Amino acid sequence: IADEPTTALDVTTQAEIIDLIRRLQKDKGMAVMFITHDMGVVAEIADEVLVMYHGKVMESGPVDQIFHAPQDDYTRMLIGSVLKLEQKAEIRLKRPPLPDKVLPVLEVSGLSMQFAGVKAVDNVSLFLKPGETLGVVGESGSGKTTVGRCLLRVYNPTAGSAIYRRADGTTVDLVTANRAQLKECRREIRMIFQDPISSLNPRMTVAQVIAEPMLVNGIATGKELDDRVAHLMEQVGLNPDWRERYPHAFSGGQRQRIGVARAISLNPRIIVADEATSALDVSIRAQVLDLMMELQDRLGLSYIFISHDIGVIRYMCDRVAVMYRGKLVEMGPAEQVCTNPTHSYTQALLSAIPRPDPRNRSIHQRMRYTG
Repeated sequence: IADEPTTALDVTTQAEIIDLIRRLQKDKGMAVMFITHDMGVVAEIADEVLVMYHGKVMESGPVDQIFHAPQDDYTRMLIGSVLKLEQKAEIRLKRPPLPDKVLPVLEVSGLSMQFAGVKAVDNVSLFLKPGETLGVVGESGSGKTTVGRCLLRVYNPTAGSAIYRRADGTTVDLVTANRAQLKECRREIRMIFQDPISSLNPRMTVAQVIAEPMLVNGIATGKELDDRVAHLMEQVGLNPDWRERYPHAFSGGQRQRIGVARAISLNPRIIVADEATSALDVSIRAQVLDLMMELQDRLGLSYIFISHDIGVIRYMCDRVAVMYRGKLVEMGPAEQVCTNPTHSYTQALLSAIPRPDPRNRSIHQRMRYTG
């Protein structure tokens, strides 16, 4: 019985685990019950499929039948959500192209971070335009999360610069900024975390979680604060009447919406989203991504979207930076990088993505990068 054994793994590690389970199954003649919310993985590994919703079996049958002739609306919705994430988001298709000649809101040059002799980030340079979403993708240990934490000075980089251009045109180097400058910049550069359970204080109500940044920064108190919390909850698609509930009373997708509300509470200009949807099932993942893009259009946000899921990156991002072992190995427009990559590591990443079609099992045509 394998209960979500590949959840939150990067695609290359996930493919290796699937490969291992199939090999052990064949060698030992085992039966496997594989529990997952990832329909791509289902298409990759299953012979028979049982679809559940709210404790009930909605549909069951051979994997080919489930994917190519589903009988239940819920099954069709799950498969449709996977296929949706293989395309550009409709919101992005309707947007005018970003202007070429515009000063970046953030410009990173030669950023490096070393831990006990290990270069977690090695001479990384990138930029972020106003209103743009830059995806940073790579497998576990590639350094992508460390880049995000360096930008917010959770870690103090060992070298490089990160020039943040404020709304008034003044610039601050986030790498060398003093405490007062950092406090100001952290109001304008916020973070959404990977795990919506551990990132929310279980002892605080939702209202307290969302209100805390505004209280700490002296933005609002009393009725004004209550009104702001209610408005923020409405903005992220949550009922304001739920604000006195605690995080455990919400689903994973709702908890991540609470995290988004907290992130936008200070009217930021940049949000660093670190694996913000990796713990969510595919239908909820698409909803949260659509919400983030709607907020981007409404509030003029720029995103650095860190993920190991190159399918989500393609759906969400304008440009993509691919990292491997601390180095930036490829960067370009999302469509170009995801359909015609130039670096062999990016090609290996793409080849490891499970295809949502059991007739096209990618495990037999996967590339391995050994660089």
